[in-house]
Amino acid sequence: MTQTLKAHFLVLFATFLVAGSFIASSKLSGVIDSISLTLFRFFLASLFLSPVVLLNKKLREKIISTMPRAMIISLFYSLYFISFFKALETTTALNAGTLYTLVPLITAVFCVFIFKDKISFYQMILYFIGIIGTCIVVFKGNLELFLSFSLNYGDFIFLFATVFMALYSISLKFLHKKDDELFVLVFTTLLGGCIWMFLALEIFNIPLEWEKIEGDLIFYMAYLVIGATLTTVYLYQKSSIILGPKKLMAYIYLNPAAVAVLMYIFERKLITSWILVGIIISTFATIVLLKQK
Repeated sequence: MTQTLKAHFLVLFATFLVAGSFIASSKLSGVIDSISLTLFRFFLASLFLSPVVLLNKKLREKIISTMPRAMIISLFYSLYFISFFKALETTTALNAGTLYTLVPLITAVFCVFIFKDKISFYQMILYFIGIIGTCIVVFKGNLELFLSFSLNYGDFIFLFATVFMALYSISLKFLHKKDDELFVLVFTTLLGGCIWMFLALEIFNIPLEWEKIEGDLIFYMAYLVIGATLTTVYLYQKSSIILGPKKLMAYIYLNPAAVAVLMYIFERKLITSWILVGIIISTFATIVLLKQK
């Protein structure tokens, strides 16, 4: 198996881990503030990884040189979460899910200026096909629901979130150095995330309230920490070096499909014919985009 093929499998696995985070997050929703919850995720994930890095002299010595770049990477990552949660105060998850489909296209446009990439007319068509397929899944094939879609104040905030997610994926590739230790880069990125999210907590005057995570909620939190934070940050960082940000973000078109599949497996929620059509379209667009040079 080639390095490129391995990277695709890693991102696909990460896509399903992220999809699982939607289910876990829904169980924790409303228990504590979402920004505090994200800080808790970053803190526990960095704490979990700290022995691997701090007890290894070779890795430990890389922390100081890696930290400045990790602070930039984690800034975009944190700004995405902050904008996402602030947007949800005045918009719906449906609107956010729709606007999130713009991330691959925004990433591709940024890559034109940063990496001197080119976007052909054929690729542009594929991006829009991916958006259409994903929207069919998000709206469950309900045309009336789609036609009632309109932008509000929260949606404009979420547009910033999509830009920050695109910049996060680009920074993974742009700021990577050949002599980087991946575990150190992941660890410092999580540490940087803790710093940025703590500042957000102070700015918005949000209490921690971590003690409210108890009982069955601990298991959902454990999944968010290990599966949806620590593992995905590692997989995205590792894969972006090989695939680049455009192909990495193309997998976003599969996110709603992955959520639908997991909801069917774990909660027996039916996949309607329209959702299946949307999954097929978004999968087709993703595969063809990934095959592009």
